[in-house]
Amino acid sequence: MEQRPYYEQTDIENTQKLRKLLSSLPPFCGTFFRGIEQETSSRTRIAYAYDLRVFFEFLLKENPVYKNKEIKDITLSDLDRIKALDLEEYMEYLKYYSNGENTEHINKERGISRKLSSLKTFYNYFYKKEMLSTNPAALVSLPKLHSKEIIRLDVDEVASLLDQVESGDAMTERQRAFHKKTRVRDLALMTLLLGTGLRVSECVGLDIRDVDFKNDGVRVHRKGGKEVVVYFGEEVREALLDYMEERKKKIPVSGHEQALFLSLQDKRMSVKSVENLVKKYARLVTPLKKITPHKLRSTYGTTLYQETGDIYLVADVLGHSDVNTTRKHYAALEEHRRRSARNAVRLREKPE
Repeated sequence: MEQRPYYEQTDIENTQKLRKLLSSLPPFCGTFFRGIEQETSSRTRIAYAYDLRVFFEFLLKENPVYKNKEIKDITLSDLDRIKALDLEEYMEYLKYYSNGENTEHINKERGISRKLSSLKTFYNYFYKKEMLSTNPAALVSLPKLHSKEIIRLDVDEVASLLDQVESGDAMTERQRAFHKKTRVRDLALMTLLLGTGLRVSECVGLDIRDVDFKNDGVRVHRKGGKEVVVYFGEEVREALLDYMEERKKKIPVSGHEQALFLSLQDKRMSVKSVENLVKKYARLVTPLKKITPHKLRSTYGTTLYQETGDIYLVADVLGHSDVNTTRKHYAALEEHRRRSARNAVRLREKPE
């Protein structure tokens, strides 16, 4: 049987995971997830399922009306009795709650906002379908989010990071032993992330056949299933070519033959393994910055915007469906450009 592309296999696994989650939720939740399937990704639906389960657990634990019920016993009629005050109590509950002896959850404003957004989507769906007569979620405001400073690498830090990936000078003896085996792969992977702004999931999902050296591009599957070609420069090309020579000598585990980036176990690298790899190298170069693959993406977006000044190009290359998402992330840079433009136009020549 032909090996499935990574994104297809991931969707199948997520679908199976969602089905398992749905088995622990009230039956009417199935209607909701079928209704939003065409406009959401499988990962988004899984996140909704987790968020809804937290809400139902809150009802059973904190609301005396539901204390003798199981989650699967909750009905739409029960939801129709929920008031806006109940949801405000839920927001307070989300700040800290536990599921058992050793499982504690702490949510800041962003975590609370996301979980409340999931509930709003849930209520909106059933209210629009006229399956609920009330929509208390519409009466509750999301918590105000304070803008976070975008953490990114400076130009000299990017160079130092790649130098460290290549040399491993600052590593411990044990780390160097692994580094010898993975240096060429790690350099190709890090150079690709920094030189294209790919999401980590897009990077680990690459197959050998997705790399086109004739046109210097990689074919990626973006959120929503859109397939695009992301182009790379000379530095990325050289790092990938070096790795390709090494990759030819590998004998992948069955089912991983097409994967571009392989682990030491000769399986497709996971998102988690790339996250750990980035953190490992970043700590050696900039220990005070919490660098993740997404921060490398921000670094690329910042550099591209500084070089081109074209926010629409940055949005397109990064795969943002809405340019306002990009503008929100790079608002500080736009303000700097506007300030620098104040002296760009001269109205009158100064007398000598």
